[in-house]
Amino acid sequence: MHKILDVIVIGGGQSGLACGYYLRRHKLNFLLLDKEEKCGGAWLHAWDSLTLFSPAEHSSLPGWLMPKSKNLFPLKQEVIDYLCQYEKRYELPIERSVTVENITSENKVFKVYTNKGIYFSKAILAATGTWNNPFIPKIKGIDTFKGIQIHSAYYKNAEQFNNLKVLVVGEGNSGAQIVSEISKVTTVKWSTRKPPQYLPDEVDGFYLFNVATAKYNAEKEGKPFDAANYDLGNIVIVPPVKEARSRGVLISSGSFESMYENGVIWPDGTKEDFDAIIWCTGFGYATSFLKNIVSADERGIVKTEESKATEIPGLWLAGYGSWTGYASATLIGINRNAKQTCNEIIEYLQQI
Repeated sequence: MHKILDVIVIGGGQSGLACGYYLRRHKLNFLLLDKEEKCGGAWLHAWDSLTLFSPAEHSSLPGWLMPKSKNLFPLKQEVIDYLCQYEKRYELPIERSVTVENITSENKVFKVYTNKGIYFSKAILAATGTWNNPFIPKIKGIDTFKGIQIHSAYYKNAEQFNNLKVLVVGEGNSGAQIVSEISKVTTVKWSTRKPPQYLPDEVDGFYLFNVATAKYNAEKEGKPFDAANYDLGNIVIVPPVKEARSRGVLISSGSFESMYENGVIWPDGTKEDFDAIIWCTGFGYATSFLKNIVSADERGIVKTEESKATEIPGLWLAGYGSWTGYASATLIGINRNAKQTCNEIIEYLQQI
């Protein structure tokens, strides 16, 4: 007879770990399945100079504060170290190098098909985030371009673009930070659909979390809330962006109309050659493995009430940002999302 777990958590990054913390407190029989070979989640794939947007004390998972950093914002490796130590601290059951390929459901039991066999559980908690579903827009002529094209998900550092003429596409945080870095070693242009919008210098990720919380509470109570000056999509002035701003390199050239074999064509018909294009154009949601039990839109969004899927009992999705809970894609924001989700799972398991 195969073993049926209470819960299988799919994803061993920050969201999966936060959910694991609460499942462990409830003493459930659960397992985390992680496609990565080692601990660290999506941070393993981030570019080398990426940092958090908040100080360590405001960037912690439930139960244990992130150790303080010598830097204003913790570095990539410090975040990875924290995540690795966190799962050891709470002895979370994780199996790695496991890719979930498909899930089916029958008689209130989920059957999880992976590259390492089949697992069974009463409930599924998806916590796979976005990193494995990078989005690049379908620009006319994109397939004819002969230069280098990568998404920011695969960008590592500026050295790989030294002495190349580079176009960075996208007006968000990743676009601003990569322009800031590459502009130190080579010629770079920045293409954005709209003028980049910046947050005030004193605003960091913790402040944004508080804004998101206030917005969340206001909407639940049916009250108006104006956060126009602190749009969560605006660029955070982290030190590298502040330094680049002082050099005058954060200037948008606007959007281009199409592409050709050597570069892009601007709205006035001007052609401009580039050696490389970096797409900082965001992500969809990594939920394709759920295709046989729920429907999803083109971005991978599944119909939910908060984090609970509405199409099938026993499925939850945590840590996907505003879709499943305000700020839930952040280290501090996943806490509330994970706690509420696990409480709902407990209630569900008691009823079946």
